[in-house]
Amino acid sequence: MELFKKDLKFLDETAELFDLPPDAVAGLPHIEVVGNTHFYMERHRGILSYSGGEIDVNAERCVVRVYGENLELMSMTGDQLRIRGTIARVEWVM
Repeated sequence: MELFKKDLKFLDETAELFDLPPDAVAGLPHIEVVGNTHFYMERHRGILSYSGGEIDVNAERCVVRVYGENLELMSMTGDQLRIRGTIARVEWVM
């Protein structure tokens, strides 16, 4: 646990030094969900599975699973993606 606290302190100090968000320094994805219809994610590593009811997105250290109905991948670049549909829930899967 002590090592984990040191890692967090290092990430916070590095983020502050370069005036960056701590999640960006840690390589964590940035996720936004707007209502229950739009999902936006930065820093993804690709789509692992895709259907109208479930989309699995590789987030390097975990999988972000979006559940819903009529899910559609609206756009995807090497770093960002957008999903729309009726979003029921979003899960982190380790």
